[in-house]
Amino acid sequence: MGGTAIKAAAFSAAGTLLDRRTGPTSDGGMIGGLPAWADSVRRLMGELDEAQCRGLPHTARAGASVGIATPGLASRDQLSIASMPNRLVGIEGFNWTQWLGVPAPVLNDAHAALLGEVWHGAARGRSNVVMITLGTGVGGAAMVDGRLLRGHLGRAGHLGHVTVAFNSPVASIFGMPGALETAIGNYNVAQRSEGRFLDSRSLVEAATAGDRQAVAIWEKSIQALGCAIGSFINAFDPEIVVIGGGVAKAGNALWKPLQRVLDEVEWRPYGTAVPIVPAELGDWSGAYGAAYAALQFSPSDAQRK
Repeated sequence: MGGTAIKAAAFSAAGTLLDRRTGPTSDGGMIGGLPAWADSVRRLMGELDEAQCRGLPHTARAGASVGIATPGLASRDQLSIASMPNRLVGIEGFNWTQWLGVPAPVLNDAHAALLGEVWHGAARGRSNVVMITLGTGVGGAAMVDGRLLRGHLGRAGHLGHVTVAFNSPVASIFGMPGALETAIGNYNVAQRSEGRFLDSRSLVEAATAGDRQAVAIWEKSIQALGCAIGSFINAFDPEIVVIGGGVAKAGNALWKPLQRVLDEVEWRPYGTAVPIVPAELGDWSGAYGAAYAALQFSPSDAQRK
């Protein structure tokens, strides 16, 4: 569930995609005294039931479960989002298992995206993975030895908020000076280009066409990204780094200069370079990851956390 759209997907127990639907989030809207997105999720589940389960209500599906992926920090028991200020009004503390009537583990959206790519995407079969999402901001997640890192409060994986220039002004939403997302996030392209470009697409197009200012801005962004990825490689020792999000669709304008930076900064014991690859599941990686989490979920295990 994102700020604009909800993506719902149904999978078999074996992991086969059966169907998928989309609907509006309607953040801030209310239906029957509850957030409109809650009604949308239950309605989308009903549509999937009708299409795949011969009309059985979702509460009657033996052994079924649902995974929920949204922005924010998931609670330790995985029953709700514990912290999500300023967006998705009403989501903090909203108990999805009670609302849907089936076990419903809740994940941070970037955590879910990594699980999706490990399950059916670019990191299939890998146990040590770093994922970075380049969009409006910069998100991320890490898996080490087959275990998704959540951390003490669910903060693990906020890779966009590591510092790449400690003496830069504070611009990150978390108060971190010189954060990675301020170097390559889509939200502040106008600021980084002194108003010449409004988004990453126009910046990259101008850089590709040889515009000197655009080239300088974009190369600085890629330098920051490459150094950050090199640092993540040192910290997590991944088999693969997956990059998703809208900026990742920049093609060779991203991948070629990024590889040049990594050729300079990456520590490569035994001559081994870590593959840096694009995500394969696109905007649906979170839905895949939520489904995977649902298939693995044990409510008793969650309650002990």
